[in-house]
Amino acid sequence: MGFLQNLFGNKKETIEMANVKLAVIYYSSTGTNYKMAQWAKEGAEAAGAEVKVLKVPELAPKEAIESNPAWKAHLDETKDVPEVSLDDLEWADAIIFSMPTRFGNLPAQMKQFLDTTGGLWFNGKLANKAVSAMTSANNAHGGQEATILSLYTTMHHWGAIVASPGYTDPVQFASGGNPYGVSVTVDQDGNMQEDVQDAAKYQAKRTVQVAEWIKKGNQ
Repeated sequence: MGFLQNLFGNKKETIEMANVKLAVIYYSSTGTNYKMAQWAKEGAEAAGAEVKVLKVPELAPKEAIESNPAWKAHLDETKDVPEVSLDDLEWADAIIFSMPTRFGNLPAQMKQFLDTTGGLWFNGKLANKAVSAMTSANNAHGGQEATILSLYTTMHHWGAIVASPGYTDPVQFASGGNPYGVSVTVDQDGNMQEDVQDAAKYQAKRTVQVAEWIKKGNQ
């Protein structure tokens, strides 16, 4: 109990987090990671950040998308969400990525976008940004943690600062409170099996807070 009191004892304090620009970059085929991106946006805006929600381009062939009604419907529903650009990465002080796992690794859509960032990396434009990640899978041990850690490997090459949530808030001991980043299990009908809304909002708040510390340290 003493450990928890020391860890969370100052949670009633209000922390002002201003002037942080956050890009929430997601890939979602049927809507789970889009929803988590929206929760992250809500949490970050409540912390005072300026937020953009951006999707990575879809690479799947039209035939594959149209064979899955939920996939096609989600693509139509989010057609007005702007696609991420390299300028968005340069603009952001902090970045949260949200994507499903693919065999314990990143989906091709997210990986392809990350593979275009070499020029920014070479010119030091990605260093010292606060970054964090969230993911989903169709089974409880479907590679969620491995997917997040795979993305963090790229972040280490960027020289970014990984803002993992750890166990820095009581919400992390509830469902979905993965210390690496929010993860959720989704059934075959697309329903989330854990309630991760508060965990996603907290992870966004923490990412914004870390970004503010970095900005203050560079002043």
